[in-house]
Amino acid sequence: MDLYPLKFTPLFKYRIWGGEKLKTVLNKDYKETNVGESWEISGVENDETLVVDGALKGKTLEQLINTFKGDMVGNNVYQKFGDTFPLLIKFIDAKTPLSIQVHPSNDIAKERHNSFGKNEMWYVMEADDDAELIVGFDKEITQKEYKTHLDNSTILEVMHHENVNPGDTFYIPTGRVHAIGAGVMLAEIQQTSDITYRIYDYDRVDSKTGSKRELHNDLAVDVIDYDVLDSYKTSYDLNKNTSNTLVHSPYFKTNIIAIDGEMSMDYSNIDSFVIYICVEGSLNIHCNGTDYNLKTGETILVPASLNSLKLQSEDAKVLEVYYQ
Repeated sequence: MDLYPLKFTPLFKYRIWGGEKLKTVLNKDYKETNVGESWEISGVENDETLVVDGALKGKTLEQLINTFKGDMVGNNVYQKFGDTFPLLIKFIDAKTPLSIQVHPSNDIAKERHNSFGKNEMWYVMEADDDAELIVGFDKEITQKEYKTHLDNSTILEVMHHENVNPGDTFYIPTGRVHAIGAGVMLAEIQQTSDITYRIYDYDRVDSKTGSKRELHNDLAVDVIDYDVLDSYKTSYDLNKNTSNTLVHSPYFKTNIIAIDGEMSMDYSNIDSFVIYICVEGSLNIHCNGTDYNLKTGETILVPASLNSLKLQSEDAKVLEVYYQ
């Protein structure tokens, strides 16, 4: 059985802060309300996405990796992670703000939860007027001062608030406090992990449970990075018909491609799967004599054994993600 570019059926997640943009803007098909996340490609236990069509329809990532090994994910990736897929790809729609939160490092997550840490990045796809993200601190504070702000519900006063527009990109390493603000829809690329420490949630009550959501301040306080940066936003070039570096970290590499016409892609030097996330427009992917269409809000995984393909579009922007 031959591998081919794979689309997966998304998993839709209720969130207290979720809206309708995943349906109205990205044309996701669901009936629930307050859907905040569309998990596009997931190998998270009990939350595995399934292949949409073709000979491998219904297969999970774990099953695919178990069968095809390095041909599926790359020999280096397979040697390091075995049957576990290392990344989780999402679209997120925040109608109201997410909690202020932080993620633990690989070492702490392994020790406490037997999980990977959660280094992640955001690419803003749509933002209402005056929409913002919260990333890091705006002023130097000590751990003691942080606890005081937390006790007094004044933590927002020392956080860095940044108004955002489509195309804005942020890398969120473990330890950096952060939150997605109301009116922001974005693509998120992260390690395969669902470990989040909530530190402030606006004292709101979840209508589904009738209770406030759990906070994790005892766990969070010693994983927070209190350093202040001059800028938290990622700077990048956007030259047409080339892979422009967006975020290159030890956990994933993400480029952005603005396609105008046709591009030939050669991945023979990358020992990894490649994921395309269409964030604007639509494109055609030609691989092994077959065409695959990808439109805004869709994601496709190109197995590592498929080294050559063509991208065709007049208006598309895609995120190109791989592990190396």
